[in-house]
Amino acid sequence: MHRRTLIALSAVATALISTAAFSQSAGEVRIAHIYSKTGPLEAYGKQTATGFMMGLDYATGGTMTVAGKKIVVIEKDDQGKPDLGKSLLAAAYSDDKADIAVGPTASGVALAMLPVAEEYKKILLVEPAVADSITGDKWNKYIFRTGRNSSQDAISNAVAVDKAGVTLATLAQDNAFGRDGVKAFKDSVKKAKLVHEEYLPAATTDFTAGAQRLIDKLKDQPGRKIIWIVWAGAGNPFKIADMDLKRYGIEIATGGNILPAMTSYKNFPGMEGAAYYYFGIPKNPINDAMVAQHYKQFKTPPDFFTAGGFSAAMAVVTALKNSKGDASANTLIKTMEGMSFDTPKGKMTFRKEDHQAMQSMYHFKIKVDPAFAWGVPELVREIKPEEMNVPIRNKR
Repeated sequence: MHRRTLIALSAVATALISTAAFSQSAGEVRIAHIYSKTGPLEAYGKQTATGFMMGLDYATGGTMTVAGKKIVVIEKDDQGKPDLGKSLLAAAYSDDKADIAVGPTASGVALAMLPVAEEYKKILLVEPAVADSITGDKWNKYIFRTGRNSSQDAISNAVAVDKAGVTLATLAQDNAFGRDGVKAFKDSVKKAKLVHEEYLPAATTDFTAGAQRLIDKLKDQPGRKIIWIVWAGAGNPFKIADMDLKRYGIEIATGGNILPAMTSYKNFPGMEGAAYYYFGIPKNPINDAMVAQHYKQFKTPPDFFTAGGFSAAMAVVTALKNSKGDASANTLIKTMEGMSFDTPKGKMTFRKEDHQAMQSMYHFKIKVDPAFAWGVPELVREIKPEEMNVPIRNKR
């Protein structure tokens, strides 16, 4: 009799714990934000985290609740390491009971995390990792991305430099980000001639040998000659300009970047490219609010990846409003496919075929303004989503 009583009490206790856990999770939406708090892309990760929390605050009107549920954010540091990112995501889904994950910063980490989302059948919203393969051949239906992909970068940059009579060479990091970026750029170039691809280790600080190879390939080419740079994190590839590129009539072109990296752009007035974001370009109430809040909090403007984190938050809150707080993956997939949402860059839409956010990019020309420590990207024109034929690279 004593043993049967213990079993009965144990069953009651288990039921009570289960009910408590259910009622707690029923009143919450748990979001794991996995990003590079430390590591080579720490600056990018910190901006994303700032933007994400700022965006959640804005989207929920300061309540941090959506559809009657409290938003709980669990932060994890992947240090830019693929294996660590993979294990942290598994732990977030299983131990932390995360409904949704956001991140990571590095493309290599994102590629390691994709199968985990599929295994646990939960949403992973990729921001800001860029490699095309994330929404391409490595994609699965649980993956959405607010961040731009390599093709969006490449197509918009090609708008700036792909002209008849131009000879191009590329300089990129030898990793998923760099190689996907160059592949997408090559696919986008239709009029110019591409004669060389230079890949260097991600942590390169001495660019002399790579620059010499680029010069040797370009110096005897007729017409306009441009080196297009795709680079992230440490190292300053713009040091190649110290090798007197002007002597050979060689120019540099690149995309936008974080403000500290754009200090070197001051040496290249008139340089053209295309940017994902610059705080002074988009004209809309959400960007105005983010810029004002960032100045208030940090006495500085929001940066490249701050806008991305904010956009991810807008996507999450919009989806949860539309799903009436249902954070189950199947409901969110149906809700988010084809969903449009407002961001600091204007309207974005998740393309149904691969869940990539279609978004504007900005063709710029660098202006030197003594009021700013960086080269200022002045808008030439907004390149709208419908102008960019962004390939669908998955096998859906």
